[in-house]
Amino acid sequence: MSPRKAAALRDSEDGRSLREHLIATAAQLISLRGTAELTVRAIAREAGVADGVLYNHFADKEELLANALAEHVRTVERGLGALPEPGSGTVESNLRAQLAYGLALHKEILPAFAGLLARPAVLARFGELAGDGANWRDRLAGYLGAEKELGRISGDVEAATAMLVGVCHETVLSGLFPHGPKVVTAPAVDAVVATVLAGIAAR
Repeated sequence: MSPRKAAALRDSEDGRSLREHLIATAAQLISLRGTAELTVRAIAREAGVADGVLYNHFADKEELLANALAEHVRTVERGLGALPEPGSGTVESNLRAQLAYGLALHKEILPAFAGLLARPAVLARFGELAGDGANWRDRLAGYLGAEKELGRISGDVEAATAMLVGVCHETVLSGLFPHGPKVVTAPAVDAVVATVLAGIAAR
């Protein structure tokens, strides 16, 4: 005889496990309320389970939050669509798409990371889950490296990556503080891309 399905999942039609249900619930709370005051009790209540049930499926609170943060990031990325492939279109239009993607991504995920600065164990667990090459920064660097191999760009790929990612960080993080600089707009995205491609040396 199969075990009884947990009460919290009896009306579910997607076949996910209770562990997956808890991760999805915590990720949804991160999306709605952020991470600064996210508690085990709040997650359990939203998931429809007793507080102690969480520890039957996770070693500790940090493991649950790290998995929920990873799911939050994946959910945001799925909503942003695909990035351009190396060699397709023009480098300029591709970099605009990359930067627009990065800005939208960071707008959604940086507040969640900022709320966990006082919980370094969660961020360390998240890093272990993400692995190498899984984040947008690594994919951007990979894209630029591939374009360089194709001969469509030259110069320091790592420096260009840092500049584009830095724009995303500065734009979003400044918005979390009062009286910060204005959020980068579409014309500024064009200006950033043009500057990265052309450089700033006098001609």
